[in-house]
Amino acid sequence: MIKLSFIGLNQALLEAACAIARKLAVAGHTVFFAGGCVRDALRSRPVKDIDIATSARPEEVEDLFKGRTVSVGKAFGVMVVLSGEYQFDVATFRNDGAYINGRHPEQIHFSSAKEDAQRRDFTINGIFCDPFSHEIIDYVGGLADIERGIIRAIGSAHDRLEEDHLRMLRAVRFAAVMEFSIEEQTWQAICALATKISRVSVERIANEFVRTLCEASQPSIALNMLLESGLLAEFLPEVVALHGVEQPPQFHPEGDVWTHTCMMLDGVEAPRDPVLALGILFHDIGKPATYSYQAHPKTGEKRIRFMCHADKGVKMTGGIMSRLKLPSSLIVAVQELVGHHMRFIDARKMRRSTLRRLLGLDNIHSLLELNRQDCLCGNGDLSGWEFVVDQFKALKDEPALPPPLVTGKILIEWGFKPGPKMGRLLKTLYDAQLEGQLTTLEEAREMLR
Repeated sequence: MIKLSFIGLNQALLEAACAIARKLAVAGHTVFFAGGCVRDALRSRPVKDIDIATSARPEEVEDLFKGRTVSVGKAFGVMVVLSGEYQFDVATFRNDGAYINGRHPEQIHFSSAKEDAQRRDFTINGIFCDPFSHEIIDYVGGLADIERGIIRAIGSAHDRLEEDHLRMLRAVRFAAVMEFSIEEQTWQAICALATKISRVSVERIANEFVRTLCEASQPSIALNMLLESGLLAEFLPEVVALHGVEQPPQFHPEGDVWTHTCMMLDGVEAPRDPVLALGILFHDIGKPATYSYQAHPKTGEKRIRFMCHADKGVKMTGGIMSRLKLPSSLIVAVQELVGHHMRFIDARKMRRSTLRRLLGLDNIHSLLELNRQDCLCGNGDLSGWEFVVDQFKALKDEPALPPPLVTGKILIEWGFKPGPKMGRLLKTLYDAQLEGQLTTLEEAREMLR
């Protein structure tokens, strides 16, 4: 008999879950902890939430926990039970009929725990645990697959992935995050059904993909699986286009744009901030479209060039992320990284006002890390990055972008009319302030004269 240890688990969370389980058991129902919480506890990983599976029907759960339930998935046998600051999915044992739209079953039938395990996605997620004795109940061989480090679909891999096409992306995420391999039949089914991922809503695809980028210790493993299976081409063909795009070896001895991007993502420790992860993924997205082999206008040196690829990348990033229906605030932040990632090269030549504007960007910390990885995963020259970091540290006791000394309101009081000319004057005055040439309103008046 194998028993599960919940050492290190949030005890308040565990006690709340056990109290719900106890109430179900006292009422005569079979009750287990199920799915991800069991999988993670078996691997001694943090357990964020606890799902409960039971023989109790939804209406019985509702009756037992009056005033504390939310029927978000009642049609599929799932009730949310509230307990203090926690909430728990309490699902009735069931088996599913035919699936519609590659997502939901057309009908469900309440069943036994064994049948319920058989309708789940992967063996590692089909394991139950007795909430009182902590005994493991494994009808699908999930325990052995965890020990061997395998992601395996339960039963027919083709059938499980046909039921819910998002399971293909979930398989890749589990494999990358857990550092497991995908069992051969499951992998073959993913490759065969890859084109059907387009039937899944872009919101679900984007959420699964961003989680993978942020959580996997080596996102390159996931990206290469997505590329090889054909999944990536279905929702991010622009990223697929990075593969095989050569770069000048003197700046990028590591290889093509795909290799460079993968190395950068792997270089940032998980969990990653979504802004930084997506910023790295898209920072060179404009290179395939701007690729050329030509001579430098001044030196005559011929080599591979990507003229204005950052500007092109900003536009492409906005289009891609909008297509994936990602939040507008996230889109703006990622575009900021893409648009400014090349500016460190000329940082020493910048006017002080220009440099301070760069250091005052909302996402400067993410931009600094992106540029560091860009250098480390290229020719290793960190001199531009080091200069910017030194300047950033020098300004640590004062805001990189102080509030403007002269505002539009002040200019109006001085007799200027609103319009384009006023905007240009405000920029000139603010640049002078950032350069240290302007410290008082009287100096501003004199400059205007």
